[in-house]
Amino acid sequence: MKVLVIGTGAREHALCHALSHDPDVTALHCAPGNAGIAEVAALHPVDALDGTAVTALATKLGVDLVVVGPEAPLVAGVADAVREAGVPVFGPSGRAAQLEGSKAFAKDVMAAAGVPTARSYVCTTPEEVDTALDAFGPPYVVKDDGLAAGKGVVVTDDLEAAKAHAAACERVVIEEYLDGPEVSLFAVTDGETVVPLQPAQDFKRALNGDEGPNTGGMGAYSPLPWADPKLIDEVLQTVLQPTVDEMRRRGTPFSGLLYAGLAITSRGVRVIEFNARFGDPETQVVLARLKTPLAGVLMAAATGTLAHLEPLRWSDEAAVTVVIASHNYPGTPRTGDPITGLDEVAAQDAPHAYVLHAGTRRDGDAIVSSGGRVLSVTATGKDLTEARDRAYTAVARIRLDGSQHRTDIAAKAAGA
Repeated sequence: MKVLVIGTGAREHALCHALSHDPDVTALHCAPGNAGIAEVAALHPVDALDGTAVTALATKLGVDLVVVGPEAPLVAGVADAVREAGVPVFGPSGRAAQLEGSKAFAKDVMAAAGVPTARSYVCTTPEEVDTALDAFGPPYVVKDDGLAAGKGVVVTDDLEAAKAHAAACERVVIEEYLDGPEVSLFAVTDGETVVPLQPAQDFKRALNGDEGPNTGGMGAYSPLPWADPKLIDEVLQTVLQPTVDEMRRRGTPFSGLLYAGLAITSRGVRVIEFNARFGDPETQVVLARLKTPLAGVLMAAATGTLAHLEPLRWSDEAAVTVVIASHNYPGTPRTGDPITGLDEVAAQDAPHAYVLHAGTRRDGDAIVSSGGRVLSVTATGKDLTEARDRAYTAVARIRLDGSQHRTDIAAKAAGA
């Protein structure tokens, strides 16, 4: 099977890493890719938002499957263009991707499907914002309705900060604060059958102890030793399957990866948000534990044959990912700094620990930073303690001037 992955980040590197170990994959391509992905896949320049260009590349390469990684190309309808050309594609249509593209749309779908979520208001004027903030009180939860690269949500006790974020957005969803730990649960679906993956937990705040500004994610781990063993079945029955059924009922079937961001509240499971693609950094730890070859799973979703797929097989090992971010992230990041120590990780820590690239590029013989979240160091172990130790040992080998990372990823769950 020849596979083309669209995207440039650590999520796409994790997908390519898994696909490169799949015996059914005979050729692996990525566009545009990054310096790390180049080690496992052939890279091709392409505008990931241009469905015509992506389709032309897929046709030229003669691939059997296209995997669209990021949310922006999905919302832009890139998967539609590829599908119309007769090439199987893993990723929802542009209309179905509005589950992520518009939080107001997602709330409407959840209401119709009876999916438990936070009470909310959709606001477009300062007066509506004031009314909603007053109705819920602090902590205030203000979400940009559109795509915001993981940085469109503000959770704050500061009323003026909440109003300022709302004023910077055209339309916002303001909702009640959900207490309790957060869980990410992915599911692969062909529009009818829904196959849940293993849950993970990520760390959104920039600093230890969940302090500092929201980011796209500073680390993750799986499994969740504190979670109810029945959680996956409960979420499948109350969240994932009803949502997929409702999307099909509307004539916009959702096929691809449905990501449910959940809060385990004192009143039960509630959906915080949906994403229409694999989440970063949770993808890194979930795929590190998946034993079933990935390509067949993605192809089954793309071709409507998930119902015939054998049950997924999972490793009993734990996985931990630690994100190394550039200076000043999540503000305007400093880029162009050289990265060293990657060869040391490959030589001394593999196969239990490895580095996935996000914001990197090659500059001559050097690899340099090119974005905010630069690298994801992923490690596995017999339990979370061993996986953490291996991840942080590898992190310590990597040198990037001014870089930052959290030192408490999975610490509480591991009892550290």
